Amino acid sequence: MRFESLRVWWRAFRFHYTSASLMPGILGGMIAWTVEGLFDSGYFILVIVGLVLNHIALNMTDDYYDFRHLVDAFDTHGNPYSGGSGTLSKGLIRPSQMKNAFTVFYIIAIGIGIFLGILRGTFILFLLFGGFFCAFFYTAPPIRFGYRGFGEIAQLLCFGPGIGLGSYYVQAQKISWEAFWGTLPFGIMLFSMITINEIPDYFEDRKGEKLNLVARFGRETGVKLFVLSLLFAYGTIIVGILLRKIPVMGIISLLTLPIAFKTFSILRKHYQEPAKMAPANLGMICIHNFTAILLIFAYFIEGFKSNALVASLLPIIILTILYIPTGRLIGRAVLSSTLKGKLKCLNRTQGFSSRGKEEI
Repeated sequence: MRFESLRVWWRAFRFHYTSASLMPGILGGMIAWTVEGLFDSGYFILVIVGLVLNHIALNMTDDYYDFRHLVDAFDTHGNPYSGGSGTLSKGLIRPSQMKNAFTVFYIIAIGIGIFLGILRGTFILFLLFGGFFCAFFYTAPPIRFGYRGFGEIAQLLCFGPGIGLGSYYVQAQKISWEAFWGTLPFGIMLFSMITINEIPDYFEDRKGEKLNLVARFGRETGVKLFVLSLLFAYGTIIVGILLRKIPVMGIISLLTLPIAFKTFSILRKHYQEPAKMAPANLGMICIHNFTAILLIFAYFIEGFKSNALVASLLPIIILTILYIPTGRLIGRAVLSSTLKGKLKCLNRTQGFSSRGKEEI
């Protein structure tokens, strides 16, 4: 019974989405080591713990306030990559329990931020305030960024250069263009991810008066915003390399472009059919995650020093450990999608074969 309860809470955490905070946080510390030769493992671990706890709290805050406003209260479109965790709408967790949980997580994350701000500079406190403000008030009243069409931009700034510059500053105690350019693509890709996840929720969001960009301007506009923002994210990587703010090795992050084009194709064809566009939502998760991992690997190669193994390897080790749950989830989803595709092809083949026999 206790194990089942843990599974329910794990579902409520939606840990697989914490990669949006984890990736720029890890990369910010790595850039400080690569560019400045500065790295403190204790501070780095504290940053990562704070970011993960804050993101879990953000996920539950969104669930809680969306449930209160009857947004995503009922799963009617069959797309597993949009909407909330479903733990509140299915009665698995009481709203008061979830509120208590995300309050505790916020308190711990804020405590870590204040501790780092006292030791490493007041700029951390400024970023802490901005990060908490964007996380909590994304769906919480009275501001509710996500309900007024400002949520996507707020998350772009926070979950890209905001986190990246903060993680870099904790190590180097200054800001830099390298940290900005290195983590900006993550923020833009998160904008893309939020946009594509809003498309299946179009009708539910409008009913709940959650007027994000897609609900406000329509699904067709959402498709255009998604395509343009994702291409712009890749463009920032190329520009960053040309400006020598990103290592040349960072070009390997463009290896995810074929996934992006496949995602474009599925989205354009099925953007009005939430269940059928699920592979596009999965594709965007893969694009964000794999692009980030490849860019992190590029900085790992650039900054590796055999006489400083802790600074060189610790970020990669932490990424590997924390990414295992997300990687397993993506792996199962990709395998399931592949098997479904093969079954469809097999059914079509059998159908053609049956028709042929009937004609003969």
